[in-house]
Amino acid sequence: MKKRMLIMGQLVLTRNSGQSVLIGNDVVVKVDIKPGSRQVKLSIEAPKDMLILREELVRLNSAGK
Repeated sequence: MKKRMLIMGQLVLTRNSGQSVLIGNDVVVKVDIKPGSRQVKLSIEAPKDMLILREELVRLNSAGK
């Protein structure tokens, strides 16, 4: 029997404001950058049953247990 290894990687992309990234068939991440701002807004379109969390809140919650 063959063993399968899960290899995780990181994809780094450059996106302009208004451009999107498609993840799988049903997740779209859209980038919005306002001129003069240091913040990037990400709009995520995903199925309602998909859990989407901010990493820093998950870490904070894990540290508080």
